[in-house]
Amino acid sequence: MVIRGGRPLSGRVEVSGAKNAVLPAIVASLLIDEPLTIGNVPDLRDVETQLALVEALGKAISRDGDTIVITGEASRAEAPEEVVSRMRASFLCLGPLLARFGEAHVPLPGGCVIGARPVDLHLSGLRKLGVGIEVRGGVVHARGRPRGGKVWLRYPSVGATEQLLLA
Repeated sequence: MVIRGGRPLSGRVEVSGAKNAVLPAIVASLLIDEPLTIGNVPDLRDVETQLALVEALGKAISRDGDTIVITGEASRAEAPEEVVSRMRASFLCLGPLLARFGEAHVPLPGGCVIGARPVDLHLSGLRKLGVGIEVRGGVVHARGRPRGGKVWLRYPSVGATEQLLLA
């Protein structure tokens, strides 16, 4: 940062956490039973949606200022449409649910249509890791625990990469 002027500056600038970093961290909590503490969490609707998702899947959430603690055990392999439909990043729960339960039932995000949308990369990557996937009625039904392997994406996709790492 360059500031030019006739007077010296002093003070503090607080930088809030990054939404795109915290959303995958929240769904990563589905993989563990130990408490997960995340600090510097931004106060945003998308963060609240992702927290509502993991809560609907069995986790408990507590918040103290900009710190959240996620506890408990994931107990469901079926993500609720009313939460997933609110935000694309909620689709990231597919990989952790597969790793945890060996199956997952997750609605397509925001009513998106399979085709040239990035969700295709998520599904093709999971297939390459040995997961059986069927899409019926706007819901992805996936079976099988992902196995390690090499996956080449047709084009760069942050979301698909996060999905495969979380699986």
